[in-house]
Amino acid sequence: MKPKFVVGQKVIITPVTKTPLSPRDSQLEQFIGQSGEVSDYYWVSFDRGTKAFYIYSIRVGSTEDEIVLHEDELQAVKIK
Repeated sequence: MKPKFVVGQKVIITPVTKTPLSPRDSQLEQFIGQSGEVSDYYWVSFDRGTKAFYIYSIRVGSTEDEIVLHEDELQAVKIK
């Protein structure tokens, strides 16, 4: 399974609406809707490598804050 996003790609932080709110969501709320750039990504594997998911380090906005997000919390910026 390949990563959905690559280093340098522009993304928008989006809320995950399929799951109930958790304490983590309240910390991310301030970043929802902001754009950022993928600075790195990591994969975590379960079931002896047959299933993997990716987490991404994102540089957010002009402050260059860096946060870590799951793939389903990001959306690619469409370039016109």
